[in-house]
Amino acid sequence: MTDAGRRSEVAAALREVHGRIEAACAAAGRGADEVTLVAVTKTYPASDVVLLAGLGVTDVGENRDQEAGPKAAEVQAAGASPRWHFIGQLQRNKARSVVRYADVVESVDSVRLAEALARAAEGRSAPLEILVQVSVDGDASRGGVTGDDLWRVSDSVAAADTLQLGGVMAVAPVDWDPDRAFELVRGLSQRLVAAHPGATTISAGMSGDLEAAVRHGATHVRIGTSLLGMRNTLR
Repeated sequence: MTDAGRRSEVAAALREVHGRIEAACAAAGRGADEVTLVAVTKTYPASDVVLLAGLGVTDVGENRDQEAGPKAAEVQAAGASPRWHFIGQLQRNKARSVVRYADVVESVDSVRLAEALARAAEGRSAPLEILVQVSVDGDASRGGVTGDDLWRVSDSVAAADTLQLGGVMAVAPVDWDPDRAFELVRGLSQRLVAAHPGATTISAGMSGDLEAAVRHGATHVRIGTSLLGMRNTLR
């Protein structure tokens, strides 16, 4: 496909995704400007990120450091400067690498990871924004905090000068009704905001369930397939 063809394809998909977000916000009695689109660009080339930035997309998400780091450098070299969200499970030994390019880490689910990121973020010009990933169903294999760990991790983040507690992130389990999942997430978010008034972000909802997420207060939706289509995994 030519560059012009790819741009036309992505632009059409972007219009459709924005239309879905706008319709979901209208149905929920919310303004469309209350929801930020995070374009999930994992497995897609840097050229697609540059293209998205040219179409007005401000936020992009990646979930593998070994892919995201070089891609972020390539995008910067091409003159684009989106806001980078790291959304995948993160090992503490990758913290120093991730803070070099990420503006937001959405997948913090332990005090030890929060502490590693706080140390790695020393010397940044601005604090690293952190979202605490919450587990809806308690399955530890997918990451996310449960029970009182939400308060332990969020308090640790809030206490670090190099970090900024932004809010929560969640993924609806495939075998759950999305409305049930996101209603639970909204309740946790409300409790977190009561303790930390600035932590208002709710990153929830993907291509298949963004409407339910918006209905339950999502401020960010993470969209990949509906925006960029299916693609072979990059090596």
